[in-house]
Amino acid sequence: MALGRGFDSLIPTDWVEEEFDATREVDEDVSSLVELKLDEVVRDSGQPRKGFDEEALVELADSIREQGVVSPIVVTKKGKKYQIVAGERRWRASKLAGKETIPAIVRSLSDQNRLELAIIENAQREDLSAIELATAYAKLKNQFNLTDEEIAKRVGKSKTSVVNTMRLLKLPEEVKKAMQEHHLPEGPMRPLISADPKVVQEVLPRIIKDGWSTRAVERYIASKRKKSSVEAVKVNSFVKEEAKLCKKYGAEVRVRGRSVTFSAKTDEELRELLKKL
Repeated sequence: MALGRGFDSLIPTDWVEEEFDATREVDEDVSSLVELKLDEVVRDSGQPRKGFDEEALVELADSIREQGVVSPIVVTKKGKKYQIVAGERRWRASKLAGKETIPAIVRSLSDQNRLELAIIENAQREDLSAIELATAYAKLKNQFNLTDEEIAKRVGKSKTSVVNTMRLLKLPEEVKKAMQEHHLPEGPMRPLISADPKVVQEVLPRIIKDGWSTRAVERYIASKRKKSSVEAVKVNSFVKEEAKLCKKYGAEVRVRGRSVTFSAKTDEELRELLKKL
């Protein structure tokens, strides 16, 4: 099976985007994509992860029955078998789905080590964008099963820095592309990860055109949240009064602005309510 499916097939993680991958050429050089029989593949007995969520595996198996394995697993040759480097969950789910084969990237151990070194070297480049850096970290985490601490040691950064950078991959697609296109720094983008999508759309142009700082972005988002909270309080400021009226008149009561609305479910309830008013 050739590499005609596109380089995205060589990246077994939903986190990594092809267009942000600074190690694409090296990955292509050391990788070959094949379709392996499931019984040719064995798990790595030294893999630290032992437990797998059964319910999640069943859900993945259902997805594989419908769409197949979207991202291939990574394996190395071991005797007559192929040992899993990354993707044991997909391999297990494929078995549950009744599949006979699975797409796999085959690398020799030396190629695997070479690629890991290339990714680490790229991650240490000063000209690498924040998104490319996040992609490099994600590949180390997902293709090489490195922990956040191990990645931090290899690239000479703190664990907090590595984790925060990888979180950028949770940003909406258009935001990541804008970061790449306009060379936006990491700091002002972090607050957008958990921000409301509408707020993100408002803030992004200001970061691009006006060069908003991290603090400016945080202040803007905080002001929007405060305004939303105030509006919510206004809407619900008569909750206690509504509850008292409901209990007193045996009807649903809503207070909005300067209006009080009584609601009855049946004609009989309405007649009883009118008697009480």
